[in-house]
Amino acid sequence: MSDKHDILEETHAIINPDEGMGSVFLRNVFLGVFLVLVLVFPKIFINTQIYFKSREISTLSHEHDALKEENRLIKAKVEALKYKHQVLDTLF
Repeated sequence: MSDKHDILEETHAIINPDEGMGSVFLRNVFLGVFLVLVLVFPKIFINTQIYFKSREISTLSHEHDALKEENRLIKAKVEALKYKHQVLDTLF
């Protein structure tokens, strides 16, 4: 009977290992998560900064184009007023 128990105990350790989540495993998991965050966070931060800067540049570019067009229209109006003023001065 004792041989059966010895064999059963030896096979039980092989079949059902009693390895739970120990402190070393938990420490390794936290260390792995920390390393992944350290490696990924700068990329995410840089991508977000690039996105917001590109939005700002796009907005400024649209405003610049609108102001250039407005400047062109104002110059045309000024030229028309100068011409009108010169024609009226010569008539009187």
